[in-house]
Amino acid sequence: MPSTRRTLLIAATSAIVPAVLRPGAARAEDPRETPRFMGSPDAKVTATEWYSMTCPHCARFAAEVFPQIKAQLIDTGKLKYVFGDFPLDQLALTAAMVARTLPADRYEPFVMSLLSSQMQWAYGSGNHTEQLFARAAIAGMSRATFDAAMQDQGLRDWILTEQKAAQDKYSVDSTPTFIVGLRKASGEISFDAFNQLVQSASS
Repeated sequence: MPSTRRTLLIAATSAIVPAVLRPGAARAEDPRETPRFMGSPDAKVTATEWYSMTCPHCARFAAEVFPQIKAQLIDTGKLKYVFGDFPLDQLALTAAMVARTLPADRYEPFVMSLLSSQMQWAYGSGNHTEQLFARAAIAGMSRATFDAAMQDQGLRDWILTEQKAAQDKYSVDSTPTFIVGLRKASGEISFDAFNQLVQSASS
C-alpha cells in the first residue's frame, strides 16, 4: 500500500487511547466487537491474520493460500482462524466497519468477496463508497444500515483501538501479518510455511 495512505490512518490510530479496552477484548453488549473467526473454538492452535481490505498482498493470499488453509486445517478441526482488522487507509476502515455490521455468519463470505473483487471496488474508477455499498447490498445490508455503519464513531474507534493493540503487542506494521500461537510471520507466506507454524504451535 502507498505509505502516504497508511501513514494518515496510523496517525489517526495513535490518537485513540486503548485504556478502556484491553487488547483482544470485546464488549458483550455490541456483537460487532466479538471475534470473527472460522473453525472450532476448541482447536488446539489459534492463528490470527491481521489484514486490510485494500491490501493486494492480502487479496492474493486469500485467493491462493487461504483455500488450502480452510480445507486442510480449519475444516479438519486443527485450527481456529481469527480475522483481525488492520486497515491501511480510510476505505479499508470503512469496509471493515461495514463487514462487522453484517451478521457474523456473513462476515467471512463478504470479506472474501471484497478481497476477490478488490481491483474493481477499491482501485477501479467511479465512487468507491457506492461500489462498496453495492457489494454490501448483495450481502443483505440495507442503505440505512450501511450509512449508519459508516458514521458510527464508536465502531470506528474500536477498530482503531484493536489495530493499535496489535501494533503494541505484536509489532504489526504491515499486512498480512500472522500470529500463530506465539510465532509471527509477515507477508504472502506459502501454505507449507503457514502449516509449519501451525505444526510448531501444536507440538
